[in-house]
Amino acid sequence: MKLIRWGKPGQEKTGVIINDVKYDTSAFGEDYNEAFFENDGLNRLSAFLKTNEGKLKVIADSERLGSPVARPSKILCIGLNYVKHAEESGMAIPAEPILFMKSTTSLVGPYDDITIPRNSVKSDWEVELAFVIGKKASYVTEAEAMDYVAGYCLHNDVSEREWQLERGGTWDKGKGCDTFAPVGPFLATKDEIADPHKLRLWLKLNGKIMQDSNTDDLIFNIPFLVSYLSNFMTLLPGDIVSTGTPAGVGLGFKPPIFLKDGDVIELGIDGLGESRQVAKAYAKA
Repeated sequence: MKLIRWGKPGQEKTGVIINDVKYDTSAFGEDYNEAFFENDGLNRLSAFLKTNEGKLKVIADSERLGSPVARPSKILCIGLNYVKHAEESGMAIPAEPILFMKSTTSLVGPYDDITIPRNSVKSDWEVELAFVIGKKASYVTEAEAMDYVAGYCLHNDVSEREWQLERGGTWDKGKGCDTFAPVGPFLATKDEIADPHKLRLWLKLNGKIMQDSNTDDLIFNIPFLVSYLSNFMTLLPGDIVSTGTPAGVGLGFKPPIFLKDGDVIELGIDGLGESRQVAKAYAKA
């Protein structure tokens, strides 16, 4: 299945994509959130779709798409998980995964604008494969790790490099700004993706390819990450884990290239669709 959430920000309804057509599943009566995943929501939704085949309303293409997962308890991200990205960042290849978090308030839809924060001069892009946790995970082994994955989605891990790298402390302060986590367009369940470690991922800035790589270059793969993270914290259903970005971020160019007002960012991953964001300078509401 391909799960979507649609409608105005904060008022999203649920839906699915079947044969490239978007259908409204709001009659199912649940959001795609922690409780949904925890209570066998994917199987119950599948049964709902079979029962209501041919009865669901088509969602207009003009409708906004939100994040395919309602606000999760955590957005966990892995840094420097591609060798060439570590090299372009001037950092050592990590011996263990580098972990940071994005605030849940950074989560937005796949076509929503990115707000360049007030006083930011080094906002950057990062195309990433993300996966969603399907059931509570604590001290999980690598062998059983994939049983805890509900599915996959596209994520732009937008980053403010000055705040991330030059302001002391953790990376989080440059990662969790409002609008810095566009996710979607949809969540693809595991059966939709034959091998998440063999997917092309790419990103364009104003029509020019900046990132073009494959998830077969990941240093730490998904089973390892699930097991590793579950040793430090309990992963809850609906949590989003983003696996890192390949080379081609703005920081890596000489001179660096950072987002400016009006820039258009387009990105995609095989089997997980494409998204598009426009960078907008901060303006007081």
